[in-house]
Amino acid sequence: MTTLFLTHPSSLKHDMGPDHPERPDRIRAIERILEHERFQTLIRDRAPRGDISTITRVHPEAYVRSLEEAAPTEGHVSLDGDTSMNPGTWDAALHAIGAACQAVDEVMVRRVTNAFVAMRPPGHHAETATPMGFCFFNNAAVAARHAQKVHGAERIAIMDFDVHHGNGTQEIFWNDPSVMYASTHQMPLYPGTGAKNETGDHDNIVNAPLRAGDAGPQFREAMEQVVLPRLHAFRPDLVIVSAGFDAHRRDPLANINLLEEDFGWATAKLMDVADKHAGGRVVSLLEGGYDLEGLARSVAAHVMTLMTAH
Repeated sequence: MTTLFLTHPSSLKHDMGPDHPERPDRIRAIERILEHERFQTLIRDRAPRGDISTITRVHPEAYVRSLEEAAPTEGHVSLDGDTSMNPGTWDAALHAIGAACQAVDEVMVRRVTNAFVAMRPPGHHAETATPMGFCFFNNAAVAARHAQKVHGAERIAIMDFDVHHGNGTQEIFWNDPSVMYASTHQMPLYPGTGAKNETGDHDNIVNAPLRAGDAGPQFREAMEQVVLPRLHAFRPDLVIVSAGFDAHRRDPLANINLLEEDFGWATAKLMDVADKHAGGRVVSLLEGGYDLEGLARSVAAHVMTLMTAH
């Protein structure tokens, strides 16, 4: 079985302005590292454009249309202090959704073992009807709903190791026992959510916050003591990874000191969960990661680990 790598050139056309950390070069850095010969067995495909009907399983149609109408024909439109649209944003956001859903399709019908989606804009800060934190649509949430509605998956686990808490994913699934959202993240830090006592209406939210300065040992302890036992107990039909690599020690936006080996280790542990309960099915979606070297090295470790699936 194999690993699918999905991306699309539209990701390079979404630009939130000069010096913005969430920039097109992130995708270029990932594409360059995955051109190495050790990744030659990756199945590579271009992401399709997503359908509005898949997005409205998560986000109200009025919200979706408001973003479409806000998209400029030139220049930039700011939605908040961090998040803006240029003429390429709408198309990029739709392709990010299309990539997430295609990855689910390919994994659920077992054409591939697992998939890594390198698309932007990211998604985990996008709430039901609020864009924020560089995010417009919640790609992981849409992927989860797609797996349920199209493929009959009953329980979806979303594991988010981005250094920022995925407030949007938590908000969307707060009252949904069919989806478990688990997160490791620096706290306090943007967006301010993710305390241990935020557990959802059905105890389906699992937060394991880290402190500024924490590194691999603390991250691995949080995974082994808090997150992984809960994921195993949940017995998911699919594991979705909100794969943010901004907890790397080189990243400029936070203060967690992970190395690429830590991301590889976490990937292997999540694959173990999928092997035991979900037929090995893992869909990984790019979130953050803003130092290009740290991002590239971390993605390489993540994807190489995905490629070791049996």
